[in-house]
Amino acid sequence: MANQQQLDLLKQGVATQWNRWREEHPDTAIKLNGVDLSEANLGEVNLAGADLSQADLSGADLNHANLSKATLAGADLSGANLAAADLSAADLSGANLSNANLTEVDLAGADLHDAALFGARLNWATLEGAIITPEQLSQARVGRNSL
Repeated sequence: MANQQQLDLLKQGVATQWNRWREEHPDTAIKLNGVDLSEANLGEVNLAGADLSQADLSGADLNHANLSKATLAGADLSGANLAAADLSAADLSGANLSNANLTEVDLAGADLHDAALFGARLNWATLEGAIITPEQLSQARVGRNSL
C-alpha cells in the first residue's frame, strides 16, 4: 500500500522538499505503488529504489530523474518524458512505455520483460545488460544506442 505522507510530500515540490527529504532519510523505503502521478512535473526527482509498481505516471515529466533500482513493474509511463533519466537496474517488467521519451536514458541492467515500447524514443539510450528483446526494440524508435 502506498504511503500517503510520502505522496503528499512528493506533490509539494521536487527540488525544494522531496529531494532534500530523501537526502535526510536515505534509508527510508519509498512506497508509492499504485499512485496516480499522471502529468506530474517530477524532473530531477530522486526516486531511487522506490516502489512505483502499478503507478500511473502517464504523461509525467521525469527528465533527469533518478529511478535506479526502482520497481516500476506494471506502471503506466505512456507518453512520459524520461529523457536522461537513470533507470539502471530498474524493474520495468510489464510497464507501458508507449510513446515515452527515453532519449539518453540509462537502462543498463534494467528488466524490460513484457514492457510495451510502441513508439518509444530510445535514441542514445544505454541498454547494456538490459533484459529487452529484439521485438521490443523493433517497436520503438531507436537511434544510436550503447548495448
